[in-house]
Amino acid sequence: MIKQQINTEKPNKTAEKILIAARKTFAEYGYSGTHVDEIAQRAGVNKATLYYQIGDKDTLYANVIHQVLGNIAQGIAPAVAGADSPEEKLKAYILFIADAVDKNPEIPPIMMREMAADGAHLPRVVVEDIVSVLKILVGILDEGRAKGIFIETVPFLIHMMIMGTILFYKKSSPIKDKQVWLPDDVKARDKKLKGSLGDEVAWLVLRAIKK
Repeated sequence: MIKQQINTEKPNKTAEKILIAARKTFAEYGYSGTHVDEIAQRAGVNKATLYYQIGDKDTLYANVIHQVLGNIAQGIAPAVAGADSPEEKLKAYILFIADAVDKNPEIPPIMMREMAADGAHLPRVVVEDIVSVLKILVGILDEGRAKGIFIETVPFLIHMMIMGTILFYKKSSPIKDKQVWLPDDVKARDKKLKGSLGDEVAWLVLRAIKK
């Protein structure tokens, strides 16, 4: 597991260009298939500037994922705190994550590649981000159980139900839509979501864990 120093200050314009290029490249090729030269070329800078602004490949990778998950970890707490009941808090939790994935389409392929590699290149700072988010979910589930609203559950499993559904749906839906040969009886079942993906996932999870 990679442990890297992360710059928590807002990146300047050059650093931001590098991070955007790095995010796209890591999403396309994964950690192992990504080369710093490709990132530098996409960002329109030389390698010396890239190393000066961000750091080496490991540091780039850590910053790319942390930039998204760190923002989720910071923003999800106030979003949840604004809700009144455990059900509404859980819905706010899910909607915040779904919205973050919508705004950062490179994150699903990056995280799915990382899971397929058994977290071989997963930076420690990202694990810490995930733990911060998971702690909020634990608090929601504990409150719901204490009030007799939720059943006893495994928080990490619920978190993976949420994340797994959102990530896989976002990546697999375009693939499904390309399969024009699908039988009519299968297509008939392929209905559009009634609401947003976050709304649908929240509805399903709440039905699964409410008493």
